[in-house]
Amino acid sequence: MYAGLAVGPDGKDINDPTYWSGDLSFTIEKTNRELYDRPTFLCMIPAECLGIDNFSTAVADDCYRQFIPYLEDLNDELYNRHKTREQTGWYYTAHPAGEILKRNSAYFEMRCRKSYRNVGGCALVYYRAEEVREPQMCLCMRIQVQLKKNDKKKSFRLIENIPMAIRSFINGFDRERSRKVSELAKKQKALRAWLAGSEYVSFIANGSILPRDSKTGMALEGAVPFQAPAGEEIEACGIRGLGIKKGVTIITGGGYSGKSTVLDTISAGIYDHVLGDGRELCVTDALAMSISAEDGRSVMALDISPFISWIPGGDPSEFRTEHASGSTSQAANILEAIHGGSRLLLIDEDRSATNFMIRDALMKDLIRREPITPFTERVNELYTSLGVSTILVIGGSGEYLAVADQVYLMDEYRIYNVTERAKEIYAVHNNGEIKASEVPKIEDWSQDRILRTKGFTPYPKVFGPEKLEIPDIGFIIIGDEKIDTNPIHDIVCQDQRTAIGFMIRRLENKHGGDLFSDPDRETIDLEAELDALYAEIEEKGLDAVYSELFPGCDRYLAFPRRLDLLAVINRMRRVEYTK
Repeated sequence: MYAGLAVGPDGKDINDPTYWSGDLSFTIEKTNRELYDRPTFLCMIPAECLGIDNFSTAVADDCYRQFIPYLEDLNDELYNRHKTREQTGWYYTAHPAGEILKRNSAYFEMRCRKSYRNVGGCALVYYRAEEVREPQMCLCMRIQVQLKKNDKKKSFRLIENIPMAIRSFINGFDRERSRKVSELAKKQKALRAWLAGSEYVSFIANGSILPRDSKTGMALEGAVPFQAPAGEEIEACGIRGLGIKKGVTIITGGGYSGKSTVLDTISAGIYDHVLGDGRELCVTDALAMSISAEDGRSVMALDISPFISWIPGGDPSEFRTEHASGSTSQAANILEAIHGGSRLLLIDEDRSATNFMIRDALMKDLIRREPITPFTERVNELYTSLGVSTILVIGGSGEYLAVADQVYLMDEYRIYNVTERAKEIYAVHNNGEIKASEVPKIEDWSQDRILRTKGFTPYPKVFGPEKLEIPDIGFIIIGDEKIDTNPIHDIVCQDQRTAIGFMIRRLENKHGGDLFSDPDRETIDLEAELDALYAEIEEKGLDAVYSELFPGCDRYLAFPRRLDLLAVINRMRRVEYTK
């Protein structure tokens, strides 16, 4: 590979950070301020070398997955159980699961062609303007190389292996698989466009394999393929399957019948999935949010009065606690999701607070003074007033049969529409009546809390440098905050969590804390700031938020949904809100 001092058109020397090996180009980046012996390589391959003309995220993702085995082969040669990776050298990659996400480890981008020639050693001479060719579309992939400790010669050999591995990848590139991925991506895009304009919130294609292999996370071999119930099958974009309509949907069944598996598939459908995942043609409204109880979470200045009418010594219209109960946390999760723009709530009773979900007639007669309005009393109102649909997995309460627009029964991983039967059974057990909600409707579901700059900072309260750590156990540690993101079920990988940490740091450094805040501006227009942040990422890529200052963070980033970023901010304990 060659790079060095170049002579520009004006005759001045220019440092060119790009290394070339034939038509392949590379830039070397510092991974972070401590890992000097583990640099990051951004490898750029002309798309024409791979015969690619579809530059979608899905195709870039597949290329990266096809490239990883070539580095794993190199690692197999390096592996020595008696030595550390620092002693042998090693190649590190991102490890994507079944979801297709925008990543800084694999994407397409227009890149300049080589604009100079080598004239000996590191000396370069730029081509004349008329000799420089137009930029070309390139596949950009990031990897990291652990150099061999105290051995420059072998470290250089490790680096030389990279263009060799890439050329092997180009020669062995499965163009037929790439073509299938491209076709699948087009189908997924068409399905999502259809869903957005339809009366449905989710679609599950016939033949999908919903159960997961616990080891690989991919489709379980030998599992029963999904089949829409008789009379319920619809066709979308030439694909037949089950469409789940807007409104209130109940999925029920006995233990181990597959009802939670169906809900997990619906939840997973917010993202596209790779060829072979089994759920490739299962799509869900991208603004769906998984909701659960979350004992101990922080809630700051949130109006939970739609579900909690009074709190001893507190005000439910401006509820504050660092340790919410199961019912108050689930109420907060729902209200924050609605405020963040969610149009579909996904709830499993196994992860819910029982006293929040239901209160049957016997308990209503026994307990006269009850501050909790159960979800059964509000779930229809959410749809009729706000257009927010709900899909619930229920196995232990018949109260929801009265409020459901459609009821599906799972039996040995087969699904049946039992809406009419469920209504009849409920009526028989309630003297022929299906009672409407008796609680007053909510006139205003909005939240008017405003985030203050005080406490919104990556700097610890005790004097010291910025702090950002993102260990792989589900926490984001920033400033004095330690945020548990494990209960946010729609954050699906560590790379998303890392991106969220850097995005919060960017927001904090721009407007938060005592060091950087405008003294005349004590509050933050969070919606506007998020608009600007996501626009910047769309324009410049995910790496726009990355910083090498933090050794406790990985180098690989994956694009998070705005809903999930907001969910993390909502769980911060040291911030302040005002009304």
